[in-house]
Amino acid sequence: MFLTFPIMVIRVDTIEKTIQWRLMNMVYVGLGSFVLSFVWHYLLAKGVSNRKVRADDEKGRMSFVQRVASEKRLSVHAIAIVAVVAVAFPFISSTYQTNIMTTALMYVVLGLGLNIVVGQAGLLNLGYVAFYAAGAYTYALLYYHFGVGFWLALPLGALAATILGILLALPVLRLQGDYLAIVTLGFGEITRIVLENWNEFSFGPSGISGIPRPGLFGMELGMQEAQIYLYFLMIGLCIVTIFVVNRLQDSRIGRALLALREDEIACEAMGIDKTRVKLTAFALGSTWAGLVGVIFAAKTTFVNPASFTFLESAMILSIVVLGGTGSIIGIVIGALVLILLPEYLRAFSDYRMLLFGIIMVIMMVFRPQGIVTGVRKTYEFHTEDDKIKRL
Repeated sequence: MFLTFPIMVIRVDTIEKTIQWRLMNMVYVGLGSFVLSFVWHYLLAKGVSNRKVRADDEKGRMSFVQRVASEKRLSVHAIAIVAVVAVAFPFISSTYQTNIMTTALMYVVLGLGLNIVVGQAGLLNLGYVAFYAAGAYTYALLYYHFGVGFWLALPLGALAATILGILLALPVLRLQGDYLAIVTLGFGEITRIVLENWNEFSFGPSGISGIPRPGLFGMELGMQEAQIYLYFLMIGLCIVTIFVVNRLQDSRIGRALLALREDEIACEAMGIDKTRVKLTAFALGSTWAGLVGVIFAAKTTFVNPASFTFLESAMILSIVVLGGTGSIIGIVIGALVLILLPEYLRAFSDYRMLLFGIIMVIMMVFRPQGIVTGVRKTYEFHTEDDKIKRL
């Protein structure tokens, strides 16, 4: 009641120059807090009591999404339905809705890219937006100075972000945990400040405008056609990213990343080159950020440092945590929820960020493992006696 008093009780009428005292609001806040506190403690106690049961059953029980993915027939039907909806979406919705969905798909790719570093390698990166900015400014500067088109700038932006990721990884090879997070956070802020103050290179806060959207076989597209084209381009990039990340998890590199995440000392003792694995993780993760950065520059036709703040890194990291570290399906769902939810809560414009924060807190309290938990592979050794007993 004390914290909400200035907002809920005091109302200043600037026209009449009077103050309205809405004392009943304070009563409502007190009663609501009193009732919700009982509900909160009840749910919290219930969650604690069931946590051990959930941990015991976690190996044998899968979530609904995991069951759908494991059942081949259900997964085929689900993929077919999603494909039909995705193809029809830009033709049955407005340009605004298509634009929002394109942005959500961009964050899907960014989340999957950061998941390689955070979810698989266990390296907390709070400066991921720096690689995102590298791709965007690569396209903007190459077009401004040399007239380079979108399709040539796409691999060049990815290459620039990869080189930047390797340069970041070199001085932080011996760091881990909070120290690594602080260094990467500083690296992201250094990148933004350099872009903001180096006017001769990046044109400072004014940014670079007039960046062309991608064309289709040399044809210039209108604004609506370009939005649809970018939407399908992002769908294609999402499919490629999911395929690559999924194959990476089962590869030799993926197993090395998981070993690095679980225990660096044991990883090194098993003969894995820790330095090379960390460099690979940063290089792979930054590559996807560079690709999306080029698409972002083409989508907005304008870039400036204000688009690459720490809030962007925090949002991408929230997608990975909320969706479930190491879970591809979870990150896709988390990106769609975190990007689309604020847009569709515009009807509650005064309270949408409050609702957004409440949802995040509830999620972290009652399901800290994320929406879809990453399935960990387990290996069992059975002796001949065990086989005879099963028979």
